[in-house]
Amino acid sequence: MTLKSSFPPVVDARTRLLVLGSLPGEVSLARAQYYAHPRNHFWSLMEAVTGRALVGAPYEERLARLLAAGVGLWDVIGQARRTGSLDARIRDPSANALREFVETLPSLRAIGFNGQKSSDIGRRQLGAAAAVELITLPSSSPANAAVPLARKQQAWMTLRRFLDPA
Repeated sequence: MTLKSSFPPVVDARTRLLVLGSLPGEVSLARAQYYAHPRNHFWSLMEAVTGRALVGAPYEERLARLLAAGVGLWDVIGQARRTGSLDARIRDPSANALREFVETLPSLRAIGFNGQKSSDIGRRQLGAAAAVELITLPSSSPANAAVPLARKQQAWMTLRRFLDPA
């Protein structure tokens, strides 16, 4: 099993909503980009949530548009061993220091966990006394094909109330 590492966080002082994944998949790691798998619904979901054009935009522009909307990205796992991309194959995870990190975000109002694995690990770290709203979302991963895109989008749209208008 290969040791995999998360990317640095994408946040700034405007971050009102932090979306946390588990650990980047193989395609994302190869491209050094969050949610790079072409069948991952993340960018289309966030386009609907933010009202900003994300799908098809260059990667750096997508990140800038998320930040402008008040959205930050990171992962709950800093490093882990995993063969392939599935969360079920994660072994020996080392968590990112979420509690300390969240304290550095003065405008943060909510954390959206992209999938159950992210939620399980993130909620354990943040504890019941989290000062922001914690929201578990259906995973945007292509491995989560059992949940139709329309149902994913309905759940993800609940994040809209935490963002700055487009």
